[in-house]
Amino acid sequence: MPTTERVTVTLPADMVESIDRLERNRSRFIKDAVLHELARRRHDEMRRSLEHPHSDIADLADSGLEEWITSLPPDDEALVDVNAGTAVRWVEGEGWIEEP
Repeated sequence: MPTTERVTVTLPADMVESIDRLERNRSRFIKDAVLHELARRRHDEMRRSLEHPHSDIADLADSGLEEWITSLPPDDEALVDVNAGTAVRWVEGEGWIEEP
């Protein structure tokens, strides 16, 4: 399966001229614009979901974080062994790398 697909997009000529003034690679410019728009829409959907939760979880949402916290066992330190994992850190452009 190819990692990219060719699509045909029709844009007004003046818009293409504006893109060409800013960027040599039209495909990259349009890809970046589409990624930006997709992220914006996901953000908007998340905000709408938080403002108007689904009726099945409305009661849970109304109970809030404080009630959930008080329902945790008092000895919750034993729930996670901080020494059991591998220490990692995020490096821009590289991803997650193990700490020395």
